[in-house]
Amino acid sequence: MRIRYVDGLVHRLSPSPSKGGAVRLSEPRVPPVTDESILDDESQELLRGTALGPAVNIFRTLVNHPKLLKRWLIFANHVLFKSTLPARDREILILRTGWRCRAEYEWGQHAIIAKASGLSDEEIVRIADGPDAPGWDPFDAALLRAADELHEDHFLGDETWKALSERYSPQQLMDAVFAVGQYTLVSMALNSFGVQLDRGVEGFPR
Repeated sequence: MRIRYVDGLVHRLSPSPSKGGAVRLSEPRVPPVTDESILDDESQELLRGTALGPAVNIFRTLVNHPKLLKRWLIFANHVLFKSTLPARDREILILRTGWRCRAEYEWGQHAIIAKASGLSDEEIVRIADGPDAPGWDPFDAALLRAADELHEDHFLGDETWKALSERYSPQQLMDAVFAVGQYTLVSMALNSFGVQLDRGVEGFPR
């Protein structure tokens, strides 16, 4: 296992390329729109409404298909802003999903959001090592295991469901599954379209 030192802390990095890696494509297959003047008024308004920190390329890529972007944003806004999950829990699920899907853009953006949601730098890096890494409390480990089970089998096992049910309502359990599903979908798009990291945003821990 590889390690690195950040702020005096040891960080373990999984060596498995099946669980993490670099941006799949060095150039976009679907180029982001850089000249907004070519867009109609509705599409320009969509872009103005998606300003979220440094996230640029994902929306400038998806605006190539304005109707898709408009309809997807409704669901995406629920998962990211309006779900019943605590923000910290949500970001654990999202980051683990991004790592397992090898979606470096997703990881980079949500590492920023996760830190603002209460996760430490050390915890964010440790997400790459999964639920069995030393240091997780049992519920955090259950969240990571949930993301792994949904990624691998598209099913939450009984033990993981029970562990999450000890704290979560039925609505929160549903939101947890949909969070992993949403960001699996997003990872597919980011990877397949070749969305590149935004300027100043770091990718996977190395």
